[in-house]
Amino acid sequence: MKIISPAVHGVLDYAVALVLIAAPFVLRFGEQSPLAFWLSLAAGLGLIAYSVLTDYRNSLVKFIPFRTHLVFDFSAGAVFVAAAFLAPFQGTAFIFFLVMGFSIMAVVLLTDPVARPSPAMGRAAS
Repeated sequence: MKIISPAVHGVLDYAVALVLIAAPFVLRFGEQSPLAFWLSLAAGLGLIAYSVLTDYRNSLVKFIPFRTHLVFDFSAGAVFVAAAFLAPFQGTAFIFFLVMGFSIMAVVLLTDPVARPSPAMGRAAS
């Protein structure tokens, strides 16, 4: 069941990017693992970069197809889950990467890749 529209997905992208950028500082990943710190920060900045280039309402340049964006998102989520187990993450960093990874993949699976106008918008245009 695809319950997340591309527009809502776009809002979530920027919110998640902010969490990924802030979390290493707030949760003090640098004290636990420099890899956790830089991976989260890079993922947040990367998410902003490809979000502003995605062909959806929440971007600046319509370059990357939305379905490709979803592949990037799902891949990032899978990398986060893998990193939680393969990297020497412990405690807060381990939990953060595991929760974020599975959450990102769930959002992708719940996102409708096809933007459809709502019935109210269709009537207003006629």
